[in-house]
Amino acid sequence: MVVPNWFHAAFGLLRQIEPIIVLEELGSTLFDTALQMVVKDRYANVTEPGHSAEDAQQKAITDFYMTNNLIIQLTPIIPALILAKLSDRGWRKAPIVTPLTGYLLSRLILLLVVVLQLPLQVMYGAGVLFGLSGGYTSYWPGVMTVVSLDTTATDRSKRFPSLLLYGIAGLVGSLVSGHLFRLYSSSLGNGTVLLIVSTLLHLLCLLHSIFLLQVRITDLTDMIQKPEEKHHLLSHASTNTPVVEAPIGINKVNVALLFVAAILYDFAVGGAVEVLGAFVLKAPLSWDATLVGYGNAAGCVIFLTSYFGVIGFRRCCSDTSLILIGMLSFAFGIYFMSFVTTTLTFYLARALTLFALIPMTTIRALLSQQVPASSYGITLTSLQLALKFASLAYIPAFTKLYQGTLDWFPGFVFTFASIFTVLGMIPIRYLRLLRLLQISVPLFRVTLSHLLKSMPSLYSLQYRRLQITSEAAVRGDLDQQRRRRYHQLRVCVGARQKGTET
Repeated sequence: MVVPNWFHAAFGLLRQIEPIIVLEELGSTLFDTALQMVVKDRYANVTEPGHSAEDAQQKAITDFYMTNNLIIQLTPIIPALILAKLSDRGWRKAPIVTPLTGYLLSRLILLLVVVLQLPLQVMYGAGVLFGLSGGYTSYWPGVMTVVSLDTTATDRSKRFPSLLLYGIAGLVGSLVSGHLFRLYSSSLGNGTVLLIVSTLLHLLCLLHSIFLLQVRITDLTDMIQKPEEKHHLLSHASTNTPVVEAPIGINKVNVALLFVAAILYDFAVGGAVEVLGAFVLKAPLSWDATLVGYGNAAGCVIFLTSYFGVIGFRRCCSDTSLILIGMLSFAFGIYFMSFVTTTLTFYLARALTLFALIPMTTIRALLSQQVPASSYGITLTSLQLALKFASLAYIPAFTKLYQGTLDWFPGFVFTFASIFTVLGMIPIRYLRLLRLLQISVPLFRVTLSHLLKSMPSLYSLQYRRLQITSEAAVRGDLDQQRRRRYHQLRVCVGARQKGTET
């Protein structure tokens, strides 16, 4: 029996990482809406002396999320390191399969909490299981490692982290999540159907990762970076721009600056998202399950706009410019969120953050270009762990700040997040100046005066360096021709000497 070619192509696509990304994101968006509404329902009648009913509910909701998120951020640290080591030793599926098991168990536990009317604090135990499995800290670097092995350095920032499919899956899942939450039977209650679908999706995702996912095995040739992939960290992606080769060793200053920028930006984004879920549940917005799903869908649209932003801006912008564009987008959008009072203005604020996912995507892609294939897992996981440690500061800080400003300015936390976003732009600008100036001194010795004095001649320096490079290439060709002619003359002279002796 002859199998048609389209079947081979379809089966080949099925064995890629993309179906796992889609199934996991679909299941997670359904779960996020379900958890948000279950928490709201459980704390609907909570009271606290000296506070209004709505403020007491907001405090209870944010306290639950603060504790739950701290557990999720803390527990994966050691398991993620172990799974990253296994990944770099050839077990590329380990950082994907193990966390997906934790995803499935946490979704199943919330389903039991709803069906059996268990205390909401049981979800803390679900967070521990999720964290011990590696969680997102291990899962996403594992996915990016698989992507890195199948792409060249110049294409990684386009594919990382498969933003198009990720955004479409999140958009679809969020749009239907609110409607699925309302489907229930009298014996089970709200959210049961939604959680059953979410659990089944994660089960399919886990089975796919075990039996169908095909991962390229790293061999000795992967340890050696190919010459055509040795692009400099800050080289332009455009084919019309000269490419400067990377240094032999890893530029530790550049890597450190990327880590600092990622931590500051994640501090701002994570802190804002930490309280955004509770913010939309209070007056004047007071969203129900359907509007919560639509709001989550607006957040997922950012995946699509960021993906197309990367594709479009890379034609005329460097990687550092991409990061700055994304940070500016989030800074403006989250600042506007401080003054949101209606659903329409919420969507307008979300529209301003349409490129907010570009920075972290590009930073991770740049980091992956600076290490050999044998170190992808540990490098990307180290960044993820650094972000986890940063979350230990921003989760309680933003939560307590939000609770303390509920009475006079609930949106102040978003203004605070925009300030940290601007701070995250400083290392990227510094990185760009170091690249243009080609400063070879340690980072702590480069003062502001160095930069200010050199600012007027940045572009002339760049032009002069390219001119010198071209002249050197010409001289190299001439020297090569001279050596070839000298060698030919020596051969002729030697032949004549032998003839004379004979």
